[in-house]
Amino acid sequence: MRRILTALTLLAGGLAAPGAAQANDIYDVIFNTVKPGQSTPAKMSPIPREIVPYAGKEAAGTIIVNSKERRLYLVLGDGTALRYGVGVGRPGFEWGGVQRVSRKEEWPDWTPPPQMLKRRPDLPRHMEGGENNPLGARAMYLGGSLFRIHGSNEPQTIGQAVSSGCIRMTNDDVTDLYERVKVGAKVIVIRG
Repeated sequence: MRRILTALTLLAGGLAAPGAAQANDIYDVIFNTVKPGQSTPAKMSPIPREIVPYAGKEAAGTIIVNSKERRLYLVLGDGTALRYGVGVGRPGFEWGGVQRVSRKEEWPDWTPPPQMLKRRPDLPRHMEGGENNPLGARAMYLGGSLFRIHGSNEPQTIGQAVSSGCIRMTNDDVTDLYERVKVGAKVIVIRG
């Protein structure tokens, strides 16, 4: 398929302008949202989302986070899953278990929990939602826990173990996941 898509790119004249960072072929254009001739967006995940085979038993709509791989899988129900790169809890903040998405918010406010304020008294007590908010563009709250799947304005942290236990995604990826996931969705976090 990649060869066919590459051939289509060449036929369409989809080569990047001189000096611009270019997509390797139309496969990159489709799956990484890079248009021919455009530079790669600065906030794009260093780990592109992609559809992968899934042979597990979980139902469509289930989210599986593999902390060791630093990947999140959304089960699609047709023998495939959508795989995203994520940032996970740093050493001492890893966790595993089963939760449910208890609520979803666009551009959520952030109030650091007391445990975090104890470690980092320099943090603000509350931040309104917006581009500078550490929860990013979307948040999916996990049960009654302190953990969330949320966006991040630090795409370089995707694929890293740097959070206080939350699952971080780029704002583009978390927005895509947010649109696909319902409140009540099962979330399985596999600890590394």
